[in-house]
Amino acid sequence: MANEAAQLYLDLLKRCIMGLVYEDQPLRNIVYEPFSINAPYTGPYSTFDREKRLNGHEWPSQAHTMLSMHRLNNIQSLVTDILEKQIPGDLIETGVWRGGATIFMRGILKAYNCNDRTVWVADSFQGFPKNEEEGLLGETESPGLPQEQHGPPPKPIQDILDLLWKGTSYEDVRQHFEQYGLLDDQVKFLKGWFCHTLHQAPIDNLALLRLDGDLYDSTYDALEALYPKVSQGGYVIVDDYATFEECYNAVHDYLESIGAEVTMQPIDEDSVFWQKL
Repeated sequence: MANEAAQLYLDLLKRCIMGLVYEDQPLRNIVYEPFSINAPYTGPYSTFDREKRLNGHEWPSQAHTMLSMHRLNNIQSLVTDILEKQIPGDLIETGVWRGGATIFMRGILKAYNCNDRTVWVADSFQGFPKNEEEGLLGETESPGLPQEQHGPPPKPIQDILDLLWKGTSYEDVRQHFEQYGLLDDQVKFLKGWFCHTLHQAPIDNLALLRLDGDLYDSTYDALEALYPKVSQGGYVIVDDYATFEECYNAVHDYLESIGAEVTMQPIDEDSVFWQKL
């Protein structure tokens, strides 16, 4: 499917989604740039670093994805393979944040004039469920804090966590699709907690299932509802497979429950994908 115009469009689309073109200023990343408890607070923003952005090691303040270029290239490679081999089914991401990955999926379909597949955009659009949010941001597990630090994180850290994890509204994600000219009848939204929406979703089959729910229930619920709908030859991507232990455990618990053995392939140090055979 080598098409120079399509390749140029998709390359530019990736750069725009990542905030590379206008060097979107990132939020201070408290995982890669921990705060010193005794250091003066200098604000929630950091200086744009192109290399960090390309590697997904920044939390953008405005850009529509925090995915690395490797992860976007992986989406492009798999969707292109799906189209070339005519693997049946739609595309979905469960947990979309600002919508960047699903915007890119729709862009790939547009670039190759594919009019018979839907991109499903599944999210609560209000952050994490309360119980899982506490599991991620629990008092003794605050990212960027020394292990001996207990209690709630200092206010500067909490402010950034609140900005990052509160989620993006349904209206904002729709607007982001519109900004790229990619909001049409091939984009459908599934709004709500996965345990309430995914089992009832009117999806016949899937060629690509991309999991980015981060935590145990969000990951397990998505697999339980959607993995049976993944076509033979279709792909599953797990964005935070090695980032969050809860995500890793959910994947393996589900696969064990159905007696499935899969060959996982690394995308980068944290993400994996496999093909359903």
